[in-house]
Amino acid sequence: MFKAEGKYSDFRQAMAHKGVDVVINATPDHWHTLVNIHALRAGKDVYSEKPLTLTIDEGKRLVAVARETKRVLQTGSQQRSSPRFRLACELVRNGRIGKLERIVTILPTGLSGGPFAPKPVPADLDWNFWQGQTAEVEYVPERCHMTFRFWYEYSGGTLTDWGAHHNDIAQWGNGTERSGPVTIEGKILSEPIEGGYTTPSRYEVEYAYANGVKQICRTTPNEQFTGAPVGELKKTDERNGIRFEGTSGWIFVNREKIEASQPELIEQELPASAERLPVSNNHMGNFFECVSSRKNPICEPEIGHRSVSVCHLGVIALRIGRKLHWDPAKEEFVNDAEAQGYVVREMRQPWGYDAV
Repeated sequence: MFKAEGKYSDFRQAMAHKGVDVVINATPDHWHTLVNIHALRAGKDVYSEKPLTLTIDEGKRLVAVARETKRVLQTGSQQRSSPRFRLACELVRNGRIGKLERIVTILPTGLSGGPFAPKPVPADLDWNFWQGQTAEVEYVPERCHMTFRFWYEYSGGTLTDWGAHHNDIAQWGNGTERSGPVTIEGKILSEPIEGGYTTPSRYEVEYAYANGVKQICRTTPNEQFTGAPVGELKKTDERNGIRFEGTSGWIFVNREKIEASQPELIEQELPASAERLPVSNNHMGNFFECVSSRKNPICEPEIGHRSVSVCHLGVIALRIGRKLHWDPAKEEFVNDAEAQGYVVREMRQPWGYDAV
């Protein structure tokens, strides 16, 4: 995408080399799927940054290609390789807090800004290529590097950024990492500024699962937002992280700590008969181990797809503004053509699945 002499300006040229066995994909989010599919079809193993896809349809197609080619595809949801997050999920899945009733995932507040004015395209940037499958627009610096995630064209705000991490752990603890919710309802708490970032900076989404568990995914509160959230949130919930609530207590976990309503809930070891989850203590290391062993990584394609699907469903609910019903087995909305229209996005030619 960059016009730099001595470097490739097209990822397909780099992948044509037989000496390239592994691809680490850290492109902007709207490029993840097309680059990943091309790499897999070229016989490469892939470590792809999250969010794995831009749409649910992309995820379904990517999973199919990964299985067809039999290549290793690891999603960069590195919290799966943290002993702290694994412990929290094992405790929850083994009933340490009783029957799981509610999960709260707290994400950072997104950016709010604009309106932004078009600027000349930098000499070293191929803006047309950078946009790829998305609709062609004038160059606006804020649409590009570092802040592209706050435009729906390229991502889904903090819901598909941090949400891809925390909702992955919520799915893991709930035992629904290969499934998903059955209803979704979203509420925008801070409307985007016209001509600025298109994703809302503050929001909350409520999910319901077939097993009776409710999940609330919301941004951190601050002095600018005083509205009542869905449900009653305690101070612990206001930190970036995941809180599992059961009939016998709660467990909160983030990248800094794990704590519980009673210390013994996390201090007491699980019995030998307890359900254990797959172990990885180094996410990139796990990927390279699987490149050698040809085993499935800790965050294999189906899991990465289902985790980000929860995020995409939340984004769709926020954009439509009403309660949605989802069939996780069929991966489609129930009798809702409007919502189903967001499952697939039109790709600007020449970019599409046939191009890679």
